[in-house]
Amino acid sequence: MITTAVPARLDRLPWSRWHWTIVIGLGTVWILDGLEVTVVGNIAGRLSEEGSGLPITSAQVTGMAAALYVAGACAGALFFGRMTDRFGRKKLFMVTLVVYLAATALTAVSFSTWWFFLFRFLTGFGIGGEYAAINSAIDELIPSKYRGRVDIVINGSFWLGAIGGSLLSIVALNTDLFPANVGWRLTFALGVVLGLVILLVRRNVPESPRWLLIHGREAEAEQLVGEAEERVEAEKGRPLPPAEQEMTVHQRESIGFGTIARTVFSQYRRRAVLGFSLFIGQAFLYNAITFGFGAILTTFYDVPTSSTGYYFAVIAAGNLLGPLLLGKLFDTVGRKIMISSTYLLSGVLLFVTAWLFGRGSLDDVTLTACWCVVLFFASAGASSAYLTVSEVFPMETRAMAIAFFYAIGTAAGGISGPLIFAELTESGVVADTVLAFRIGAGLMCAAGLVAAFLAVRAEGRSLEDIAEPLSAKP
Repeated sequence: MITTAVPARLDRLPWSRWHWTIVIGLGTVWILDGLEVTVVGNIAGRLSEEGSGLPITSAQVTGMAAALYVAGACAGALFFGRMTDRFGRKKLFMVTLVVYLAATALTAVSFSTWWFFLFRFLTGFGIGGEYAAINSAIDELIPSKYRGRVDIVINGSFWLGAIGGSLLSIVALNTDLFPANVGWRLTFALGVVLGLVILLVRRNVPESPRWLLIHGREAEAEQLVGEAEERVEAEKGRPLPPAEQEMTVHQRESIGFGTIARTVFSQYRRRAVLGFSLFIGQAFLYNAITFGFGAILTTFYDVPTSSTGYYFAVIAAGNLLGPLLLGKLFDTVGRKIMISSTYLLSGVLLFVTAWLFGRGSLDDVTLTACWCVVLFFASAGASSAYLTVSEVFPMETRAMAIAFFYAIGTAAGGISGPLIFAELTESGVVADTVLAFRIGAGLMCAAGLVAAFLAVRAEGRSLEDIAEPLSAKP
């Protein structure tokens, strides 16, 4: 048993350069994820063309390859999530990035369909591990006053990568600049370069002091927090106020799966329902419909494959602005109101878009504008799903809880979604695409209603107050 004020000391820190180091080192990987997903969606048409170097169809890229990427992310989240809770946040967020880098590099040299499929799966495997390791680390290092907006913005930074991927695909698919079998490979190579830069920055991000406490390494935790306090005091030019709360914990090496399952599905049953609902809603919307947006433009509006990147860049900008402009409200207005309203608004607006699309009232520009508005709200809502499951369960289960809800929710909406949606958009029948839109809208609205009743008022509260650690002394 040890008594410590480390969690309270972390929460009372004012925002500083130390926190920016954490945000840059950990949060920037979402940019890579956005780059990956967007590039694959935009190059689908080029990969299916003769001379691309791969014997693959557009539907296979947006369907099977997309589903395998998501399946890999689900498997990676579960595998690395368990490792993160057992061996620490820092070890795993270094390992997962290396896995991503290696798989992306090998995707760039694909020579056969099976090779492309295999390394799309392994790229997803690394990214899935990132979600578990990084979200847990961020929430445990960021003060409670800022936790909501930081988590929302970091998860929303996926769309900064999406903008880059869209613009990059425009250049890479220009056959005046690069041969058809070279340009798409360069897009993956750039992801490797960016990942290497992030790997160098990430070396300076500390281990979670909260994790160290639980695992018998309180001296390291005290040292890390003490060093952070010294840096913050030197930067602000004033002493920090004393921490107001202590807690007593029983240190242990690991937590068994049985304990984790009982905690999540028995003690926190309502929160488990909330997590499932939020992940399934956002996963179908993004992994199904967004993967196929380029196919919609080329199928229904005859937009050239080399130009779809412009449209996607506009949509990605709307997605990025949502978390940036709405993120602070999750800490001020509150979690319950913001989570439910972003889900419900995006769902209702998507129903309206489906109706207009079905009537033939939209062209390529107005459809893109509608999607931009829908995803402005949906992006903030989707980011709040990760925030929710990373803060409403006890610390010892945090990474595994993130991994589990991500895997189950994403598998339901993210694996079946791309497979179904690829078939619907490839058919060229308007009613089929309208149906896909309505399914996504319905799931978002359903998740919003669940949040209205079950969301936790976590704004401004310490993680230990929201969910008492399993190791806390009764």
